[in-house]
Amino acid sequence: MIDFKNKKILITGATGGIGGALVKKFVSLGGTVLGTGTKTEKLELIKKDNPNIKIKKFNLIDHSKIEEFINTATNELGGLDILINNAGMNLDNLSLRMKDEEWKKVIDINLTSTFLLSKYAIKNMLKNKFGRVVNITSIVGHTGNLGQANYSASKAAIIGMSKSLAIEYAKKNITINCVSPGFIVSDMTTNIAEKVREFLISRIPMGKLGSGEDVSNCVAFLSSELASYVTGETIHVNGGMYMSWQKNRKNLITN
Repeated sequence: MIDFKNKKILITGATGGIGGALVKKFVSLGGTVLGTGTKTEKLELIKKDNPNIKIKKFNLIDHSKIEEFINTATNELGGLDILINNAGMNLDNLSLRMKDEEWKKVIDINLTSTFLLSKYAIKNMLKNKFGRVVNITSIVGHTGNLGQANYSASKAAIIGMSKSLAIEYAKKNITINCVSPGFIVSDMTTNIAEKVREFLISRIPMGKLGSGEDVSNCVAFLSSELASYVTGETIHVNGGMYMSWQKNRKNLITN
């Protein structure tokens, strides 16, 4: 059984659909959790649903304050054992229409912030000779997607970065892994047109959207002792969508 008693856990992007599921999962398994986000009212709602967690408002775009933020969070938690990099954003546009700031902001938030959070968290983890870092990526980091050159690039880069960090710290009892969700039930998928929703589901072999809990279950596994010999890996949580995409691409090439 997975048990996070006495484990100190920092979860970024805690107020979204996946973030909320992550908070709920780690609290239910006995962890001491600090969740971050950019909107006070949403953080307060998370706190209301999970009274024992700590919350902290922080905007990851301010890279110069990330080291201080990690140190403050570590002090508030009484240590730092597990970092879940879930925060991210998208600013979609076709490449020829994409503004420089749209490219830069997505890369800065999704990739650079994830690197800096990992860097300074690992610095603290080294003191205890234990750590788990799990980065939330996306299926589009493997497949690409129309109008998401910036988002796809940021998520693909996180995977490469995670592999490099995994190699660097493998002998220090610190593992770095990724979870790559497909289409997950969220405010975004709830509000899309029914025809678009049906099209998305038609591309998923399991014939349904995933849930935040599907993602949080995998993150919990990678953060636990059950995965102590797993590092530099990516677990896909997409109902077979990526597998199906690979098969269709192969058919296009061979035909």
